[in-house]
Amino acid sequence: MDRQRFVTRFIVPFGLIVGAVLGLTGSFVPDPSIRGLLWGLDGVALITATVLLTIHHLRQGNDLAAAGFLVFVVGETLILSAAALDLEASSPIFGAGVSLWATSLILVSSTNLMPFWIKVISIIAALLFAMVAIQTFMGIMVTPLSKPLPFFAYPFLVVALFGWAWVYYRNPDKSGSIR
Repeated sequence: MDRQRFVTRFIVPFGLIVGAVLGLTGSFVPDPSIRGLLWGLDGVALITATVLLTIHHLRQGNDLAAAGFLVFVVGETLILSAAALDLEASSPIFGAGVSLWATSLILVSSTNLMPFWIKVISIIAALLFAMVAIQTFMGIMVTPLSKPLPFFAYPFLVVALFGWAWVYYRNPDKSGSIR
């Protein structure tokens, strides 16, 4: 197995799964320092995986998919920058980051790369995070742990990330649709 295939088949899914699990776990941790650590590691894993997917899809000529993953990188980078901040202080940065998550999920879902069920989950997550972003941009205080949103949007994002991991593990040369 060549290096590129290894990266796409194993490193990318590993990063997506680790990021999803640590991010969701961090949402349930009451200690701010442990939560910040988990969210920091989550962000690094997701950024690494989606940078690799950006490069992969650029090489494959899938510009829209590459753009979607690159937008995710930017959004996750914003969110990572606020991982250790006080929840209220992180609100504007978080709002900007989730607006880019929503955009990324829509961009990736608009390609033929993902099965229908992943597209549906991704679009639901995108709509929920778009509502969070709109609230934040309107000056409403929304933290990463606010309920009902974004708290109940995370499971949809986690399932979408697990779906992405499954797609790339199953078919590391991913450049077309899964049938």
